[in-house]
Amino acid sequence: MIKKALLIIDMLNDFIRENGKLYIGDGGGKIISPIQRELERFRKEKNLVFYICDCHRTDDKEFNLFPPHCLSGTEGADIIEELNTSKDDFIIYKRKYSGFFQTDLDITLREEGISELELVGVCTNICVLYTAVSARMLNYEVTVLKDAVASFDQGAHNFALKQMKDILGVEIR
Repeated sequence: MIKKALLIIDMLNDFIRENGKLYIGDGGGKIISPIQRELERFRKEKNLVFYICDCHRTDDKEFNLFPPHCLSGTEGADIIEELNTSKDDFIIYKRKYSGFFQTDLDITLREEGISELELVGVCTNICVLYTAVSARMLNYEVTVLKDAVASFDQGAHNFALKQMKDILGVEIR
């Protein structure tokens, strides 16, 4: 039986809440329910759940591009409460766009025998896209749920979905 993993990317207060430091807009709230359904399905099927979480130091160089957000130890960096983390879930902290870049994600997936990933979360054109790129370069099969990803920029969201499908061979469902 092939084990799968659900990667829930950056569903954090600073992106999803209206008072968040880098609030992405209404789209973030609209994907909570589809993500909850996937989360329930993955847990029921005994597949693994990974939360991929942006987590920055106060002097992070990314703040040359974006306002400070998801600072380590702040409420803004916390996973939104609607997703009800479990003790069996994995939490991977990242400082760059890809959930794989200099994190334990790849080694943990391989140790768990995972070859198929499903990606949900924000932002489609940034952290979801770059995590999908890394996953495909590492030969994982990747699916992205189009109703469970969102961005602050609808045009960039659509472009990212097309790139993932046409260039990376990601299944968009």
